[in-house]
Parts: sequence; C-alpha cells; structure tokens
Amino acid sequence: MENFRKVRTSEEESPLPFPDLPPDVVEMKVKEGSKIRNLMNFAMAQMELKGRRQIVFSGCGRAVTKTITCVEIMKRKLGGLHQVTKVRYKTLLEVWENQDPLPGGPAQNLTVHKNVPSICILLSRDPLDPNQTGYQPPEPQQGSQLGDAGEDTSSSSSKGLKRPLSPPSEELLTKKLQVQVAESPRGSETTDYQPDGHH
Repeated sequence: MENFRKVRTSEEESPLPFPDLPPDVVEMKVKEGSKIRNLMNFAMAQMELKGRRQIVFSGCGRAVTKTITCVEIMKRKLGGLHQVTKVRYKTLLEVWENQDPLPGGPAQNLTVHKNVPSICILLSRDPLDPNQTGYQPPEPQQGSQLGDAGEDTSSSSSKGLKRPLSPPSEELLTKKLQVQVAESPRGSETTDYQPDGHH
C-alpha cells in the first residue's frame, strides 16, 4: 500500500433518518476539516435571522465529535431546543491510485468501501415526539429570566462561555506551587510558605 495515494473519498447519499422534516430543512454536513466557527456562524444565522424552526447536523467518521460539539454550542447559545440523535453506519468509498505502476502495465486504482459511524442530530424549536429513540428534552435554562431583550441574553451567554476558562488556570497554578513545595530539598522548612504572598 505504500505506493498508493488516496485521491478521492465520497460518501453514499442517504436520506435523513427523521420523518416529517420540512423539505427546506437546513442540513449542516460537518466534515473532518470543517471550522466550527464557520459552521456555527452559518447555523446561527439560519436559526436567528432566517427564523428557521429546525436544523440538522450530520457527520461521519472522524467528524462525529465535531458534529456533537456544534450541537452543544448551538443548544447553549439558543436554549430551549429539542433534540433527536440518530446513530448509524455510512459507507465511504475511497479511491486509491497506484503511484508506482508496473512499466507497461495499466495504472491501477483501488476502491475501498469503508463502513464508518455516522451521526445525525435534529435540533428543533418546536416540541418533538418524546417517545422516539434518541430524544432529549431542552435543558433548563440558567439566566434566561434576565429579560426578553435579545441583547442581554446573547451577551450574557457569550460571556458565560468565556468565563469558565479562568478558574482552572488558577487551580493549576496552586497545584504547581504545591508540587514545587513538596519537592523542595529543605523539607519541613517550606511548609509555612503560602502561595497568596503572606509569609
């Protein structure tokens, strides 16, 4: 296989696994190389500016994790979304080309059929059938009672996403100091050291 190079990958087209979807539903096809920011900008515009009621995120293989990440961001930003998740297998067709064919022989291509896990997640502002498999109800919203002004909730949610990043670094800093104190060659003399600056 060392002489072969992958030249093309295509996935078989399959209908979305959700019944009763509107024909114009937006399907966000997440690929392994997709940028989450670009996906989210487009998806949020569809839901907020164009007023769509439902959106589907789908991805397969290595893009499954990124698909789930997009859905979680969307649920946190918009709130009140019903979710149905369907997991299945998709067939990928990979075409590999021989880089070093035998002299005088035809260039050989290999076609490989791969079964990879695939995920489809439907997010809906409207209630969905709670009895279907893969249904998740909307999460209770924190802080949505602040007011109905769109600006307040969107700014608080964007701040909310950035805020949790600072405490872990402080935590790590104190743990690092504790480790340094514990490894100090002077032993018990350093036990009165406190990271907050009081000696």
